[in-house]
Amino acid sequence: MSHRASRRKLTIVSVGVAGALGAAGLTLLPSMASAAPCSDVEVVFARGSGEAPGLGIVGAPLVRDIKSGLPGKSVTSHAVDYAANFSQTSAGPGASAMTDHVRSTAANCPDTSFVLGGYSQGASVTDIALGIRTTLGTGRTIPTDLAPRVKAVVVFGNPLQLSGRTINTASGLYGAKAKEFCNTGDPVCGNGRSTAAHLRYHVNGSVQTGARFAVDRIEAG
Repeated sequence: MSHRASRRKLTIVSVGVAGALGAAGLTLLPSMASAAPCSDVEVVFARGSGEAPGLGIVGAPLVRDIKSGLPGKSVTSHAVDYAANFSQTSAGPGASAMTDHVRSTAANCPDTSFVLGGYSQGASVTDIALGIRTTLGTGRTIPTDLAPRVKAVVVFGNPLQLSGRTINTASGLYGAKAKEFCNTGDPVCGNGRSTAAHLRYHVNGSVQTGARFAVDRIEAG
């Protein structure tokens, strides 16, 4: 699939997803981001195309479940501040925003570890921030010296898979730390035709599994 065709497909799917989210009343979910200055763990998450600013329908429950799985640690969250536009041109700037936040927090909070993640276009934001080349633009990447502090990467509906790649296969630095979810029939990550499949990550157990993966990685040190 050409870069132009891939981006056009993602744009069409994103518009359909946004309409479904709006009909379900899901775009207005608030961010669960915390203003705590330093924590043991911070979850940095990028929402999907068309979602209202915040953690989104996938990021919010992911943060909640990671918090509940780490009762002995302080866990905060940060919703990546980016446009999440339908044209799929905001992934690169989003990656820069994710990278800048991680760098700033890492400098100010030397004992904080990170969980990175994203949903749909937000997964592309995460890919680019990790230094993976995608069809959705370029942006600043997280310095390699901070890689040990990124304990887990959890993404849902990642467009990278349309090119036959995953974070595991595309990144020697972060591949072993990554957990990816692509529902059968999801057009954004699996060339499927079911918009509904792209909307079910927060209700089909994927979020809980992803949170458990992150918790296990953090507890393993």
